[in-house]
Amino acid sequence: MKKLIFFILTAVSLNAAAQVGMPGPDAEYIKTNYTKFEYQVPMRDGKKLFTSVYVPKDQSKKYPFMMDRTCYSVAPYGEALKTSLGPSSQFVHDGYIFVYQDVRGRYMSEGIYEEMTPELEVHQTNKDVDEGTDTYDTIDWLLKNVPNNNGKVGVWGISYPGFYTTTALLSRHPALVAASPQAPIADLWRDDGWHNGAFFLVANFGFYPGFTNRQDDKPTQRRGGRFSAGTDDGYDFFMKMGPMKNTNAKYYKDTIRLWNELLDHPDYDQHWKDRNVLTHLHDIKTAVLVTGGWYDAEDLYGAINTYKTLVNKNPTNGHVYFAMGPFVHGGWARGPGDHLGDVDFGGPQGPHYRDDIEYKFFSHYLKGTAMAIPKISAFQTGVNKWKSYDVWPPRNTVDKQLYFLPGGKLSFTAPAAGKDNFDEYVSDPNNPVPFVADRNKTMDMQREYMTADQRFLADRKDVLSYQTEVLDKDVTIAGNIWANLKVATTGTDADFVVKVLDVYPDTASNNKFSAPGVKMAGYQQMVRSEPIRGKYRNAFDKPEPFVPGQVTPVNFELQDVLHTFKKGHKIMVQVQSTWFPLIDRNPQTFLNINKASERDFKTATHKIYTSKQHPSFLKVRVVE
Repeated sequence: MKKLIFFILTAVSLNAAAQVGMPGPDAEYIKTNYTKFEYQVPMRDGKKLFTSVYVPKDQSKKYPFMMDRTCYSVAPYGEALKTSLGPSSQFVHDGYIFVYQDVRGRYMSEGIYEEMTPELEVHQTNKDVDEGTDTYDTIDWLLKNVPNNNGKVGVWGISYPGFYTTTALLSRHPALVAASPQAPIADLWRDDGWHNGAFFLVANFGFYPGFTNRQDDKPTQRRGGRFSAGTDDGYDFFMKMGPMKNTNAKYYKDTIRLWNELLDHPDYDQHWKDRNVLTHLHDIKTAVLVTGGWYDAEDLYGAINTYKTLVNKNPTNGHVYFAMGPFVHGGWARGPGDHLGDVDFGGPQGPHYRDDIEYKFFSHYLKGTAMAIPKISAFQTGVNKWKSYDVWPPRNTVDKQLYFLPGGKLSFTAPAAGKDNFDEYVSDPNNPVPFVADRNKTMDMQREYMTADQRFLADRKDVLSYQTEVLDKDVTIAGNIWANLKVATTGTDADFVVKVLDVYPDTASNNKFSAPGVKMAGYQQMVRSEPIRGKYRNAFDKPEPFVPGQVTPVNFELQDVLHTFKKGHKIMVQVQSTWFPLIDRNPQTFLNINKASERDFKTATHKIYTSKQHPSFLKVRVVE
């Protein structure tokens, strides 16, 4: 979600800039064919939410609603019109009533804003409100007060508005017939904020100043202010900043409530459990299209787990669909979607999603048109083709283990009996491993890091690499990956980052997206990567220290993939303990990191075992 604050389109929707007044191809059409109305829609507790409604001027027929509830502003306010409406241009020309609403406590709506509003299972009085009740009350009001509607409502949204789309399902309003949570935040502690307990520093630090346009109940059109670091070298900036407590001591001065909530709740405590919307996704009868991108650096967890939860908790709802393409955060909404960094996806993939999946889904459920989209539409990276399935992960997979072996080898064959082998490295939090090669691109979370060439780390002694022999046939992995490490450390806490790479052959040719100076021959493309803060290895809500020198299992999930390692390529796995400034530094001392001082940061030696007694491996699903 953080990219909005740097005014990059993908945080809300790639439509956002056009919608607030920048030139768009549909601007004149909207001006000619739509009329804008603004309302203060009353909620059951008396608060009013600011709502913009764009109605087709042709009133000879009835139209369904398409609604986007957002914390990022429905601007422009007043007479000015958005120059883009809906998920894509097709919706504008087909004719819908478009609704945009500032959620409770944001911009021109009344109330106090809460991060990831806790949803309630029981609403006993009119004071028991949440995003579900606000959606219900809004839909009810729209049906009664906006003429020429056909009684059907669709909701969509990307990122934080994706969360509000998920919570719209909890309204369980009978008129809500279709919804598409896209890159939805589902559980902030697992999405934008933390990954397995490791805090995503660069993504969040710059987000909250701009997001914080108000901290009271007074409606305003004012936007927040952008934080200026005075440099693009985030690696240097954050090293000079020092420990996490200095975010306030040096910069924010305890003025940002939501930032302080992050610092006050580093564990997965009740504060975050209350904000996990997945626990509420039962008894859903609405048709749902969950959308995500394999290279979504912000909310990959949310898309995958929103889909899985909906299917598992609503077995009788036969209208749950899932689309995963080769996209960055929100990248399916606009643009070609034909590459990321140096990696070519074999042509534009965005139009296929917009025209053949998203548009047809809403048109079918809101207007009754024909639809023949598969339940699962997943882009298979590595070979660049869309695949259709009826379940996810696919049925035709076999669980296998990729073992770390002595000598930096990786194999589907388990290690032989013998010596209790291990590899070790020294991790120094004062010399952390950078997450991208160009430090002048580290003041922001560069989306390209998710496919970036890892050869820039070849000389780092604190990065271990294991790789297979050259593959004699294609190997396709589908579904989530589980890292099963056996480790020992001289410290009492440690992070472990596991990266799965596709190593290209030396004969690989450059493509039209290869950056100057880059050679695709031998390219080490990142396919999937995740960190874990070791103290959370047994429970996210109960951190516990390592016993120095004791062999300890550290098992954690890497997110889903659908990737083919082609014949002639190699599979590589890398392990490291810093990834800066993508994640904050671990002092390697067991304590509350958000209260740590410089003196708490210690060098530690970590061992990764590769023996039969203590095997380290990845558990993967291989397509047969």
